[in-house]
Amino acid sequence: MEMLLHYCWKHRLFPQAELNTTDGQRIEVIDPGLHNYNAGPDFFNAKVRVDGTMWVGNVEIHDKASDWYHHGHDHDAAYDNVILHVVGRADVDDVRTNSGNHLPQLEITVPEPIREHYDQLITTDHYPPCYQLIPSLTRLMVHSWLSALQTERLEQKTEAIVQRVKRCDGAWDTAYFVTLARTFGFGVNGDAFEEWAMNLPLRALDHHRDDAFQVEALMMGQAGLLKTEALHERYGEAALAEGYFERLRNEYLYLAHKFGLTPIDHNRWKFLRMHPQNFPHIRIAQLVRLYTLGRTGLSMLLDCTSAKELYNLFDVGVTPYWETHYSFGHPSRKNAKRLSPASRRGLIINTVVPMLFAYGRYLGDDKLCDRVFDFLEQMEPENNHIVRMWEECGLHVDNAGDSQALLQLKKMYCDRKDCLRCRIGYEYLKSDRK
Repeated sequence: MEMLLHYCWKHRLFPQAELNTTDGQRIEVIDPGLHNYNAGPDFFNAKVRVDGTMWVGNVEIHDKASDWYHHGHDHDAAYDNVILHVVGRADVDDVRTNSGNHLPQLEITVPEPIREHYDQLITTDHYPPCYQLIPSLTRLMVHSWLSALQTERLEQKTEAIVQRVKRCDGAWDTAYFVTLARTFGFGVNGDAFEEWAMNLPLRALDHHRDDAFQVEALMMGQAGLLKTEALHERYGEAALAEGYFERLRNEYLYLAHKFGLTPIDHNRWKFLRMHPQNFPHIRIAQLVRLYTLGRTGLSMLLDCTSAKELYNLFDVGVTPYWETHYSFGHPSRKNAKRLSPASRRGLIINTVVPMLFAYGRYLGDDKLCDRVFDFLEQMEPENNHIVRMWEECGLHVDNAGDSQALLQLKKMYCDRKDCLRCRIGYEYLKSDRK
């Protein structure tokens, strides 16, 4: 299997005593090079000594030597700097580059224990397959890997935010509000909330910030929730009788005409099997409160120096009508419907932290980037089935940074069975367990 050959070459997990090329030249591997995950040779800037002569260049790896020709490398100038062809089986003696150079070939085999361990990782029914090894891992190794995973996850989220900033014509404040709104969808309505936020005229809305009623009218209206057909059939009659829906609707029609607005399709919102506390009406009402309190600007985040301050920033409830309703005409016991600590933690982890990290990268401000790791360390870890699974395997989870790292581990490595890029997988492959 070619990827196992890659792995053994990268980590030198092959017998290295008395190495010889297929034509009998003595070879010494000084540096296997840098693994290239893109197009081109498999490893860059390798260093090998062939019959006493040091060569620096690229290395290409194949299951069979004939794959060099099957893949067309003999006609590709990108492979002219290859200095060594590493193969599992040398079924062809003469391999040449596009420029006509003859390549030395090294035949290596994957050690049987590594092959067996890899098969165990890929085929075992238990999840994660490396669970037996985890309790024996050193604290230093685990901490190092979780730190790398945490950074990797932030960098991926950063890329999504950078693309959002571009869609917002470079306006970071707008991109922050859109990102915040998306997180308010808490997964199920994330796409709808992002579409809604992109459809809000925030600059025009700023002129009405002091009037919560107008802000609510515009936000609910742009969500398509002030159309009579958006009313729940069970509560529609009560909603119209109360009068609040009609007042908001009339105000929105005025503002929509004034600013030339078109709402999104109300059918974009999902309600099925959802707790009423998470209805779009409630989440939008909470965003109205945040907005009118001036807590949806990027500058507010920059002023926070601790996770506690961030928790306080998002400690809001709803506007008065929604204290006694779940949707228009749908009554509830009087409740401020404040964002729960778990919801606030989710907003900080999924919006604030990646936003500040992305903005720090944009500014070249290392201190701002470092601050987000401090925030994660100060917060309790998330409590979900993925985190609990890792804890049951013996991984200790100290904070939100650790839980984010473990979510990244499952999504980007375990779910893809990409054990060869995982440091725990590496420890498993080279272990002496049966």
